[in-house]
Parts: sequence; structure tokens; C-alpha cells
Amino acid sequence: MRFQVRDRLLGFGEDYWIEDDSGEKVYLVDGKAMRVRDTFELKDRQGRVLVDIRQKMFALRDTMVIERDDEPLATIRRKRLSLLRNHYRVTLVDGTELDVSGKIADREFAIEYDGELLAVVSRRWLHVRDTYGLDVVRDDADPALLIAVTVCVIHLAEKERED
Repeated sequence: MRFQVRDRLLGFGEDYWIEDDSGEKVYLVDGKAMRVRDTFELKDRQGRVLVDIRQKMFALRDTMVIERDDEPLATIRRKRLSLLRNHYRVTLVDGTELDVSGKIADREFAIEYDGELLAVVSRRWLHVRDTYGLDVVRDDADPALLIAVTVCVIHLAEKERED
């Protein structure tokens, strides 16, 4: 499954659609402004909230939390020692860990589980300016979770670059 995201709208408090490879709007990332912490909701076409994405308060390092049905699903934080490339660790509530690495600011990175590729984020496939693609490689992967992870790591990388 391939998705397309218009990059220029990735600001806090802004909404943007994620389209499938045929140009149909599939997911809405709804940025919640006027909150103490950065908050997003990933919604389907009908407006149902699939996952909530929140900045974790009182964490030593910037951390985002993904919740589904008000239950924690995953925690995302930057790995401590990552000198050459951006590395983020996604810890699912069941203890499973996903690794996100690559050039986050350039929108060229991969999401892996135990060395196996789950999804690739890249601008290379698209000729539209300020757009990147998310290719979910595995059929059994949860696209909403991988989109939420992508939103989180890009948001964390942008915040880090601002600081």
C-alpha cells in the first residue's frame, strides 16, 4: 500500500489529508492547537478517530505516545547514540520494538521490525513538490500505526531541529 502526504502542512495545529496511490483521501491527520502538549488525531474518511498521538509530558527526552481507544499502543523516542543518521525507537505496549532510521528531515527513512522492512518513507517516487510517499511493504502491517509512527518521528525531528 502506498500513501502520499503533502509535506508543507506538517505544522502543529494544522490538518492534512493522506491519500492512497490513486489520489483518494484515506486518512486525516488532525492537529489539535491550543493544547499544553502537541496532539494529533489520525482519522479515517468518515471522521472516526483511529489513533491519538500525544507528546508525553515530563519525559527526559522528547517522547510521543500513540493510543488506540484510550489505551497506550506505542511510545516513540529518539535513540541516544545516533550520530550519522536519525534513529528512533518505537516500543509497542506488548514490548515489541520497531526501529526507524534514515534521513528524517529529508523524508528518506525506513521502519523495521527485527531487521525486516515494514515501511519506507521517500520523496523519490513522487514528482510533486513538498510531497513524500509512505510505502507499507508488508500486507499484515497496520497502516494506521505506521502512519502515526511517521507523523511522530517527523514531528520530533522538526522540533529537535528548531531547538
